[in-house]
Amino acid sequence: MANNRYIDLSHTIEHGMITYKGFPGPVICDFMSREASKKFYAEGTSFQIGKIEMIANTGTYIDSPFHRFENGKDISEIPLERLADLPAVVVDAKPGAETAIDRTTFAGVDVRGRAVLVHTGWARYWRTDHYLIGHPFLTASAAEYLRDEGAALVGIDSMNIDDTSGGTRPVHTALLGAEIPIAEHLCGLDHLPRSGFTFTAVPVKVKGFGTFPVRAFARL
Repeated sequence: MANNRYIDLSHTIEHGMITYKGFPGPVICDFMSREASKKFYAEGTSFQIGKIEMIANTGTYIDSPFHRFENGKDISEIPLERLADLPAVVVDAKPGAETAIDRTTFAGVDVRGRAVLVHTGWARYWRTDHYLIGHPFLTASAAEYLRDEGAALVGIDSMNIDDTSGGTRPVHTALLGAEIPIAEHLCGLDHLPRSGFTFTAVPVKVKGFGTFPVRAFARL
């Protein structure tokens, strides 16, 4: 363990930040401030208890099958082995390009049993208006290929793994229908090797949620 190196792949959740256009940002504040807590404790002892109000789709998060399917597994039901210490690969997909990412991008990459992290470079626009418009996404055929080739998890460093210009979501449908978790709004993929590391993205064990923020990271 002493020789391991960890790379954080998550955005920091901050008060008021916008993750997805039209969705509210989180409200982060004190439930009990240090000053207010002093009356409950001995002199010189104080605590802070925080409070956060947010939607599930905030920051870097994991989608479970329940996000797309009423009878799918929710966040609390995803087995840890589908989220933690997964052998992983990074696939470069024309970083920064405003384009669809087709199945040919994954040709020759061994994805079976691996977390497939799609590096587009879009994370550099995080918390700007540009991040919310024209993001890179996977095509339906790419999702079907990753599903059929046995990917364990699929992540991307852009606003959505699907094209959001219309109302269909074929990538979410294909992957979550096969119980393959999706990680969206990743960052830091440019700091990773293309393979030879593990990926972890575990949310709080919440019942009845299809999506929840994670601390995603790689272990080299």
